[in-house]
Amino acid sequence: MTFTAQHLLGIEHLSRDDIVSILDLAEQYVELNRQPHKHVDTLAGMTQINMFFENSTRTQSSFEIAGKRLGADVMNMAMGASSIKKGETLIDTALTLNAMNPDLLVVRHPHSGAVDLLSEKVNCAVLNAGDGRHEHPTQALLDALTIRRAKGRLHRLSVAICGDIAHSRVARSNIFMLNKMESRIRLIAPVTLLPSGIDQFGVEVFDDMAEGLEGVDVVMMLRLQRERMDGAFIPSPREYYHRWGLTAEKLSHAKDDAIVMHPGPMNRGVEIDGEIADDLNRSVIQEQVEMGVAVRMAAMELLVKARRDAKRDVGVMV
Repeated sequence: MTFTAQHLLGIEHLSRDDIVSILDLAEQYVELNRQPHKHVDTLAGMTQINMFFENSTRTQSSFEIAGKRLGADVMNMAMGASSIKKGETLIDTALTLNAMNPDLLVVRHPHSGAVDLLSEKVNCAVLNAGDGRHEHPTQALLDALTIRRAKGRLHRLSVAICGDIAHSRVARSNIFMLNKMESRIRLIAPVTLLPSGIDQFGVEVFDDMAEGLEGVDVVMMLRLQRERMDGAFIPSPREYYHRWGLTAEKLSHAKDDAIVMHPGPMNRGVEIDGEIADDLNRSVIQEQVEMGVAVRMAAMELLVKARRDAKRDVGVMV
């Protein structure tokens, strides 16, 4: 496997080989995680600190389970009660944590670029668990693994990403990912939920669901990020569902074997019809959750190995 990255801050700067290495190792962890005994000692003796400045049930629990199954000592920091609330800067917090000599730092932050800044101040591997509207790399990786297992490949597929593109770091990471795999990307959203400069993303843009979903292999729905909306971006939840929510009628325009995805949590009856979300023949939403643990295990193992190899190479040169 080829993997040389020292941090996992985003998909944009990962090579195609890096991505394939993570997915290939994650496949092994999928099988491990389905066994009665799910524990290995790959990260035994190492310390993983989870710092979540935004609430997250799925991502934080997934990282925690991943670290524990690899044998790491995992600590979840309660950022709502941390010294940052008392006025301490993010950099001061990073320096304090760095003095404790952790091996892995998993960070979710509401501001884009905050995780990159932290990575410059610590001596351990940093994993971006979502920063503002920037990126959410492990979500894109777990989506990629889910697609690859369902469709038999990741390259040269037709993928529709539908909904709140403007506020979605998931969409951004998936666009980077799918472009690297030479897939055809269609974005379907109202103009108010499209980011500026979308014409530079290497995608096709549609306002109409039926037109945008025509013949696609994958339908990726997104959550409306209402907590990031400052103003009226949609006419009403009912109107949004009527025009851009995924229904059986709209899905009929995709290929017969098209899969349906959603990063969660879902707003049923707004972004997606509940029956479609629960349709085991089309929906792979629960598989995405399962793949998340395996992907995060693989990413953490490869980061630790890459940093160990880099230190050894420096030692040889010296």
